[in-house]
Amino acid sequence: MLKVYNTLSRKKEDFKELNKGEITMYSCGPTVYNYAHIGNLRTYVFMDLLRRVLQYDGYKLKGVMNITDVGHLTSDGDEGEDKMDKRAKETGKTPKEIADFYTNIFMTDLAKLNIGLPETIAKATEHIDDMIQYVQRLVEAGFAYETSDGVYFDISKFPKYGELSRLNLDEQIAGARVEVNSEKRNPQDFAVWKKADPNHIQQWPSPWGMGYPGWHIECSAMSQKYLGEVFDIHTGGVDHIPVHHENEIAQNEALTGKKSVDYWMHGEFMLVDNGKMSKSLGNTYTIAQLEQMGYSPMVFRYFCLNAHYRKKLNFTFEGMDAAKVSYERLCGILRSHSYGLALVDQDTLNEFKQEFDNAINDDINIPMALGVLWKMTKLPLCSDVYKLALQMDKVLGLSLDKAEEYIKKNGTDVPDEVVALAEERLLAKQQKDWTKADELRGKIKEMGYSVLDSKEGYELKKL
Repeated sequence: MLKVYNTLSRKKEDFKELNKGEITMYSCGPTVYNYAHIGNLRTYVFMDLLRRVLQYDGYKLKGVMNITDVGHLTSDGDEGEDKMDKRAKETGKTPKEIADFYTNIFMTDLAKLNIGLPETIAKATEHIDDMIQYVQRLVEAGFAYETSDGVYFDISKFPKYGELSRLNLDEQIAGARVEVNSEKRNPQDFAVWKKADPNHIQQWPSPWGMGYPGWHIECSAMSQKYLGEVFDIHTGGVDHIPVHHENEIAQNEALTGKKSVDYWMHGEFMLVDNGKMSKSLGNTYTIAQLEQMGYSPMVFRYFCLNAHYRKKLNFTFEGMDAAKVSYERLCGILRSHSYGLALVDQDTLNEFKQEFDNAINDDINIPMALGVLWKMTKLPLCSDVYKLALQMDKVLGLSLDKAEEYIKKNGTDVPDEVVALAEERLLAKQQKDWTKADELRGKIKEMGYSVLDSKEGYELKKL
């Protein structure tokens, strides 16, 4: 039975789909005004792992991911410029040129990281009419009102506002010393449509004059268009909880009167050297930059898999070096298993598979699942171990079927016999059989290699 952590209830829950055998899932996509950095991409690794687990469990997926190419202001509230408009003015390019350029790079990065695309990719600019109709319905139902600069959602008409982020609205309002917009009925009212000044590059005709959609209305309009008024799962980063997703719930449920999403799931932040990662701080990295430094996308994916999606992950180059060594070693030992002739009984393999399945179905516990795979590699070299590892890789997404190709391209192409001796030596060390470990080190040296011990196990180098 799959269990997932629901941000709405703050607890793990047994997963039960709305429609038997099919999962409807919406994932917040990128705002395509700049390169996606590795912190952004960790969220999509999480999305992919969740999708892979659901598919591994036999579900059919109906997924949607948006591309925000208008409407996201430089503040997650209602202040500042539209990110696309601002970038267009800085570069002299059209918003479409900017959106197309960064969308293509984003899609390339996803492919490099083995991140599968949801079944529908929805661009905000292609759904303006849907958003205008949505805003009209909110106004007609009394949940939104017009001001001189836009149309705002009236949170006082939605008593459940703050439920997802556990906001105490009375305290928030009492503490709001500066009223940004005196026409707003409540300080936390948010824009569902913004009226554009004549210099704004992206604007469309609407019942409230020329303008553009609010960021939050995009996801409400597109999720309901493709998935219906109620769907199974909504994913995103934890930074979306207090504003974006809170506002989505208000918009969705105000109109329908129904619980719009059964399971809200959020991926935690990636830190850099235990500090915040952000473009403004200049401490972000892209996949292309990591590749230039010698780290393959699979090494970064492996790095991500070592932390649970609900735990902060601290990015350091020491951590990436360790991930590179571990990933290369995993590829090497699995390559050796692929040629292995030893026999491992089916019951033993079934136990490993069950342990793996239990891990991934316990709130997508990939670090534990990865540990099961590593434990299985300690078995005698056997092709059946390799075959089961490939089944596990349907969830892990580490391209383990290309282990040999990766080793030849990126790692030291160490002969299988040397890897087997190194694995045997590691096992001897774990059993504190130091005499045997020293004997095996000597055999490895006779074959022209040195074995260097590390936290991750060992590293082999040609003498």
